[in-house]
Amino acid sequence: MSEGHSTYTPTTGLGRWFDARMPLPRLVYDSFIAYPVPRNLNYMWTFGGILSIMLVSQIVTGIVLAMHYASDTGIAFSSVEKIMRDVNSGWLLRYMHANGASFFFIAVYLHIMRGLYYGSYKAPRELLWILGCIIYLLMMATGFMGYVLPWGQMSFWGATVITGFFTAIPVVGNWIQELLLGGFAVDNPTLNRFFALHYLLPFMIAGVVVLHVWALHVTGQNNPTGIEVKSKTDTVAFTPYATIKDALGMIVFLIFFAYFIFYMPNYLGHPDNYIQADPLKTPAHIVPEWYFLPFYAILRAITFNIGPIDSKLGGVLAMFGAIAVLFVVPWLDTSKVRSAVYRPWYRLFFWIFLVDCIFLGWLGSRPAEGSYVIMAQIATLYYFAFFIVIMPVLGLIETPRRLPNSITEAVLEKNKAGGAVHPEGAAASPEIRG
Repeated sequence: MSEGHSTYTPTTGLGRWFDARMPLPRLVYDSFIAYPVPRNLNYMWTFGGILSIMLVSQIVTGIVLAMHYASDTGIAFSSVEKIMRDVNSGWLLRYMHANGASFFFIAVYLHIMRGLYYGSYKAPRELLWILGCIIYLLMMATGFMGYVLPWGQMSFWGATVITGFFTAIPVVGNWIQELLLGGFAVDNPTLNRFFALHYLLPFMIAGVVVLHVWALHVTGQNNPTGIEVKSKTDTVAFTPYATIKDALGMIVFLIFFAYFIFYMPNYLGHPDNYIQADPLKTPAHIVPEWYFLPFYAILRAITFNIGPIDSKLGGVLAMFGAIAVLFVVPWLDTSKVRSAVYRPWYRLFFWIFLVDCIFLGWLGSRPAEGSYVIMAQIATLYYFAFFIVIMPVLGLIETPRRLPNSITEAVLEKNKAGGAVHPEGAAASPEIRG
């Protein structure tokens, strides 16, 4: 899909002069206008564009908020209140940024699940997938550090608890914790470091996104059938076909985003984080932001020693392992068929996995006691089993459905089954529609 010569032709003298010296318009034209995309892309493919919009929104609002924020433990909480009350449109900027983080993660989770469902991690797109995982890891680091900046109760104690888990790592654990905190406890150096890194990391994310898009344009986009493009009839131009679909998806997504900003701005936040941090008063139940809850549940699910590994270190390894396993997914899935559309057993286990992730998120918000711990252990077991056992074994024993010969054939079959109008002008019969 990335082969072929550019069809861009400058129409003015200035355009030809500019194109001969720095062909930026040609790059834009070839990448976002004439670029061929599979003709069967559905609305799950709009989340790449949505994530780009959310990243720009987070960077722009973050830069403006940084102009008014004070990274000092004595006045950080007050500076946030001042932004809300005294800065022109400060309340809007803060709500856009805070809720934008949540919607950024909503979009990225849907993007990841789409990749797992349609096999977008398989060759030749392994590097594309790994770059996406790096973006996700950077997002998690950025989100965690941003959560500390308002200097509320949950900010302080969340940072205290999470950084404390690094001490479980032998030899270097205490050094890592002190490096993060800038001392021996969460204090002013911690806030300064987290603010600096929170400001820097989004630009690193933007840099990796450029590499991610570059890798995408080299290998071409995957599609719901998982079949590679075989002819020009399998593709359409990115503009207007994909851009119109992306625009509609973005508008719907931004409507939900706007609803939360204007009508439910504090719904996704924790009530305790609207209380100034107090090192002498511990909240009844310390939890991170909702998008970290599944991994928090996995962390707390390890309540037993595993040989020489104690429960604390085991929990830390399980939490980081839950993220690390995503990097090796391209080599864990042994099936030669990409899309779950043609893999009935994988599709079943995938939907169970999706429910399991949501369940882990709920368990992460519950106290680590009683039946919640047992349920978290079972859910954690299935999480890892899906990648380490189910993916490799299913690829060897599952019999997939027949694949279409081409993307065009799959589109025509879908249109026929859906009762599309025939060339003769008559609609398909009820038997065909059924």
